[in-house]
Amino acid sequence: MAESDRFSTGFENRKTVLGADHVERSWAAADEFNRPMQRLVTEYCWGEVWGDDTLPFKTRSIINLAMLTATSQHHELGVHVRGALRNGVSKEEIRAVLLQAAIYCGVPLALAAFRVASEAIRAYEAEAAGSATKVNKTSEATTATAGSKASKPSKASKASKASKASKASKAKGAGQ
Repeated sequence: MAESDRFSTGFENRKTVLGADHVERSWAAADEFNRPMQRLVTEYCWGEVWGDDTLPFKTRSIINLAMLTATSQHHELGVHVRGALRNGVSKEEIRAVLLQAAIYCGVPLALAAFRVASEAIRAYEAEAAGSATKVNKTSEATTATAGSKASKPSKASKASKASKASKASKAKGAGQ
């Protein structure tokens, strides 16, 4: 079966919200029995519904958090808390959604949702910190490599620094 445009859009939307690694693993793990369900979810949930530009992803994430809490879908809630963070929903906004769910859906459901959300937030932050560390190490390595290749500053660089120093000196004198 050829991939439809709706499937392609859905696959990209799904990766944007849930993370490419998660989506690629889910798709790769699909077998003959459950692949039709993965295709249906990707095409209609992520392609058709999430592909509709009427609501931004951030709003859709907030709605999902409330609905998944109300229906006690803890596994999906954890996945969507991480997606909500990717979509710009703050921890404070997630907390507000879950507190409101406590009033309208019940305290036991909200308590369970808070446990799931807390774990998902910690995992997301750990992942983000790991990514930042990798980026910093790559940046440091690139800078070190670039520094070792540059034996001495160029004449243009020296002239630019001298010009900036002269301007700074003049600005100080004008302000006195």
